[in-house]
Amino acid sequence: MHNKIIQTLKELERKEDCKILFAAESGSRAWGFASPDSDYDIRVIYVKPEAWYWDISAKKSDTFAAMLPGDLDISAWELRKTLQLFSKCNPSLNEWLGSPIIYYAEEAFFAEMKRLLPLYFNPIRAGHHYLALAENSWATLNENKEITLKKLFYALRGLFCAMWSANFRTMPPTEFNKLLIPELLVDEILQLIPELKKQKQQANEKAVLPLPETLYEFYIAQKEQTLQLLGDIKYQHSDNSELNNLLRTSVNY
Repeated sequence: MHNKIIQTLKELERKEDCKILFAAESGSRAWGFASPDSDYDIRVIYVKPEAWYWDISAKKSDTFAAMLPGDLDISAWELRKTLQLFSKCNPSLNEWLGSPIIYYAEEAFFAEMKRLLPLYFNPIRAGHHYLALAENSWATLNENKEITLKKLFYALRGLFCAMWSANFRTMPPTEFNKLLIPELLVDEILQLIPELKKQKQQANEKAVLPLPETLYEFYIAQKEQTLQLLGDIKYQHSDNSELNNLLRTSVNY
């Protein structure tokens, strides 16, 4: 599948008249808890030829997407759009850069993005983003207090990432297992996760289970604590000069 994805990206590069700077897996495969029927969620950053940036005609598309056979879901962002979102701290974009499954990375560009990430990381924005993801997933509990395995892991990952953002004030790791540390989670939770993860990896996306009460109680307590920690953080935004430089050097390929 890896070779097929690389070939598909090369074909899209020709079709869209662009140069791909970065392409990686996102979602459950990158997080490390894919189900047997999970899609391949491929996220791409690309740059257009220099003339595209100096044309005064009507606004052009700065994204493209493709749903292809083999469960390939490809979504691509043009570089200027990418850097605008990066400057405001976009956790989803930051996760792509931390993906353990990278299909292509232009070396200098990738190194610079990783160097700049701490400069533009906003723990307040990230923390609230992840808490919202967790809340949306917990909201799918049915009247019998059952939840799909997919939504349960979305909820847990959202909570753990929010806790990481608030406690350490750095971008949480993309991989779920790297969030499972004693500095963040109590032993009872750390011991419960492996069995749930085993079930997730063996079941389909819609499999349901009764929600362990321990997990929900932990969520309620940690949500409040995390909100308090986020409220105490003072954040100062960096100017965009380094991102402007990266745009200029990347366009001149």
